[in-house]
Amino acid sequence: MRRVRAWLPGLLLVAPSIVAIGVFVYGMLGWNFQLAMTDKHDEVSEGEFVGLTNFIGIWDEARWHLSVNHAIMFTVVFVAGALVLGWFLAFLMEKGVRGEGTFRAIYLFPMAVSFVATGIVWRWLMNSGQDERAVGLNRMFDWLGLPQWQWFRDPDWGMAAMAIPAIWQMSGYVMALFLAGFRGVPEELREAARVDGCTEWGVYRHVVLPLLRPVTLSALIILGHISLKVFDLIVAVSGKQVITDVPAVFMWVAVFDSHDPAKGATIASYIVLSVAVFVIPYLIWSVRKERRP
Repeated sequence: MRRVRAWLPGLLLVAPSIVAIGVFVYGMLGWNFQLAMTDKHDEVSEGEFVGLTNFIGIWDEARWHLSVNHAIMFTVVFVAGALVLGWFLAFLMEKGVRGEGTFRAIYLFPMAVSFVATGIVWRWLMNSGQDERAVGLNRMFDWLGLPQWQWFRDPDWGMAAMAIPAIWQMSGYVMALFLAGFRGVPEELREAARVDGCTEWGVYRHVVLPLLRPVTLSALIILGHISLKVFDLIVAVSGKQVITDVPAVFMWVAVFDSHDPAKGATIASYIVLSVAVFVIPYLIWSVRKERRP
């Protein structure tokens, strides 16, 4: 009874959350995977079990290959850009500039804006009109005498341009993570490295950066799973165009435009699995780290 009294109140307190997560998260995930393994390609049929047929057959569609390639390009540019810019901003802030609180608030402010609002603003900034029709950034480039770009309408580098608004929005958050990591490095370790003859760059390379690996990994996981399921930013900037298609947009088109629930569930399942590739190793690493003495 003593053991029951020890854990029962806590269990009763978190039980509603456990039930809600079990039903509305894992239950819905299970239902989605079950739907993906049927031939329910319209909204009226019952659908028969077909196993992994949909998962294999979708790779025969050219649009799926295009959306996956776009997602990979967006992820690489977004993650690398946000990490580099966030680290650089944190490096500058770590030096103790005057008005640090103001700059920190300015850099963090974009994160408070939704991806939809960000997309609407950047759709105007990245307008592909040129010369007398130029607006936004192209207008500024024309005034400076610089080449004007097609931005997200470019068939080769459109998704790289699409990552710019996401980098603008999330680099402040990455800066906050790295800044906390910088401030957590003991000053004694830096001083010891300087006494041993390290230059300031050597201190960061051999002392500070290795200690920031957990922060870098956390930022990588957060940015990676955001990029793989991006939807609202893409639709707000360019709509449901094939030239900026990603799996989440393809899923929306399959379910609500083509009325193909099984295909939409298949695409959603691939998105979940791709996010799990990032999240599950991170969770395993976190649990092992907590168990270390």
